[in-house]
Amino acid sequence: MMKKIIALLLAAVTVFFCAVPAFSATDGSQNFTPVIRFVAASDTHVKDADDVNSSRIPAMMELAYSIADADSAYSKVDALLIAGDLTNDGTTTEFDKFWSAVDSSLRDETQFIGVVAKNHDGYKMSRKDVHAYYTGLTGNSADFHVVINGYHFIGLSASDNDTVHYDNGQIKWLDEQLAKATAEDPGKPVFVTHHEHVRGTVYGSSNYDGWGVPYFKSTLDKYPQVVDFSGHSHFPLNDPRSVWQGNFTAIGTGAIYYSEFTIDETRSYDPPDCTDTVTCWIVELDKNNDMRLRGYDITEKTLLCEYTLKNPADKNNREFTPAKLEAASKAPEFENGAGIQAAVDGGNCKVTAPLAKSVDGKPVVLYRVYAENSLGITVARNWTLPPYYRAIPQENVELTLDGLSTGDYTISVVAENAYGMQSEPLEVKISVEGGNALAGLWNAVKLFFIDIFIFFIKIF
Repeated sequence: MMKKIIALLLAAVTVFFCAVPAFSATDGSQNFTPVIRFVAASDTHVKDADDVNSSRIPAMMELAYSIADADSAYSKVDALLIAGDLTNDGTTTEFDKFWSAVDSSLRDETQFIGVVAKNHDGYKMSRKDVHAYYTGLTGNSADFHVVINGYHFIGLSASDNDTVHYDNGQIKWLDEQLAKATAEDPGKPVFVTHHEHVRGTVYGSSNYDGWGVPYFKSTLDKYPQVVDFSGHSHFPLNDPRSVWQGNFTAIGTGAIYYSEFTIDETRSYDPPDCTDTVTCWIVELDKNNDMRLRGYDITEKTLLCEYTLKNPADKNNREFTPAKLEAASKAPEFENGAGIQAAVDGGNCKVTAPLAKSVDGKPVVLYRVYAENSLGITVARNWTLPPYYRAIPQENVELTLDGLSTGDYTISVVAENAYGMQSEPLEVKISVEGGNALAGLWNAVKLFFIDIFIFFIKIF
């Protein structure tokens, strides 16, 4: 008994000191009393050799249980949901390692539910064999409809036909299951999961991002009760665009293994520390079916973001539409008196800028640097991504400009949020000697064509 009390006290201390929200979109969450709690994650990518990913599963569950144990009102983790790419190459060894990590991490109270994906989970075996092996290991069907604490969870794996991603029978089955679940209680959310995002919903799902699929939207649009969890893109869960509401609600799960981004013309940007990113959602609902989402950096045991959604089953509760989120957004701000430093080496310039502050609870997701010549023409620009997707302290940002011609320039730095809103610039004057005129001309030509490309991306 004494050991249990000590464990509970240690868990409470851990949560108090470690789980400090970096960005919050809710007030009064301390009064939230759950009636169900589950972990939502994706893209564990367990590997045959040199595998660190399987160790991230028990770390995730250890964090989830410490949070639950510290909650005197509700101390259970009812389910672990993983939305596909369980393995990296789809070998039996990887599936065995995945299940060993999951099975050894879960308490009796916690039910595992998950789906298998088309690509990574099916690299080495036919999908029919993958489904059979997965079911033999876990005891779960590849497609499932289960009820946990009175809430319906419906999952779709990639079809068992290697030539078809999701077949018509699965889509019909999904519609039938949703009809049954919502008829039972139209005022209660129904949780749906599959691997890929529904196209045109969360961050990473656009045509240009390339990680969304078209198969589910017309079905899910019929059911405002749906809360849809998906992965595949590895785009960060604490980016505000990863929570989306329209006719239904969609949530991007982030990833257990590495992070990715779309920035301007760069469709898939993987930062140097991308493989260090390990994130998941802790999802809770209260007796009113209000839903609390808490996104965690598992390695740092730190809360990255928190949102409370009024009962998402009610189509009138849609505060997280892209239009409303953007309208509520505000540009970041630099501290009064802040300045930037520029170190010039020939036609190259390294710029150091302080961090900007978020004034609306949404993270600063990008810093941009511009070089403007004496005629007021922007002749070079660049960007850098701050590690907002991880709970890593940072004092400043460094940006580079290359290929400047000889001459005088105004260098400016702006901070940007997820909706493209920019701070007032910080500026410094520099002079370049020994710059390359041809490199400067190439920069100008390159910027011209990049701007045209970005223009058409935004249109289509």
